[in-house]
Amino acid sequence: MRVLVTFALEAEFAPWRKLRHFEKIASKGLDSHFAKIGDAEIKVLFTGIGGKKAWVEAAKVLWDADIDLCVSSGLAGALRPEHKLGEVLAAQSVYAAQSKTTIMCDPTLVGVASSCRAKVVKGFYSTDHVVVRAEEKKSFGLQADAVEMESGEILYEAAAFGAKGIAVRAISDGAEQDLPLDFNRVTTDSGELSFKRVLGQVAQNVTAIPSLIRFGQQSRVAAENLAEFLDRYLAALVAADTGCMKQGASRT
Repeated sequence: MRVLVTFALEAEFAPWRKLRHFEKIASKGLDSHFAKIGDAEIKVLFTGIGGKKAWVEAAKVLWDADIDLCVSSGLAGALRPEHKLGEVLAAQSVYAAQSKTTIMCDPTLVGVASSCRAKVVKGFYSTDHVVVRAEEKKSFGLQADAVEMESGEILYEAAAFGAKGIAVRAISDGAEQDLPLDFNRVTTDSGELSFKRVLGQVAQNVTAIPSLIRFGQQSRVAAENLAEFLDRYLAALVAADTGCMKQGASRT
């Protein structure tokens, strides 16, 4: 069984790397990490922020590797107040705003996620921009449970290559919480956060520093909870021998 697990940023992966030994591999311009859990081969890929970038990076791996399962993971913003900070959510579907496509996550993978204490929700909304304001979250909350930027395009591509898929995200910011900075303005063309641009925004608005520190703490806790879940989850998939045959996710 070959499993691809994606994160937008390496910081989202860091807590999992502390829990389990991963070997760093550089190949064909991609930096990835590799580990084995039982007979399963786990490849971790950093896609960068944004659907288009994530699609390109995931396609490189899916094209060359015989991937059975794709787990799109990372952090997300809650769109409804019942989803609390640090909770790990597993989506039954993901709406990709850029391609205007709904991707259904594999129900068996969702079921195992539930047994591993993820909170199963109806859907995620993959946007083409960072949702900064609570007011915008409220409008998206009419359609989905959490917002992020990569899962829709990643799972769409995984389905095209015949891999089963699931989106799993940990909540870093609440539905009623504005982000401390406009992260749309601090992301590079490669999908990375520019600390120079972050510092530039902070210099223009020093009153945002306490909120930025709080957001950082929330993100750290969410990433730690996600790491613990992923380690349980991948081990459970291996132990349950769910089959993981290449049947693909369905698209509507």
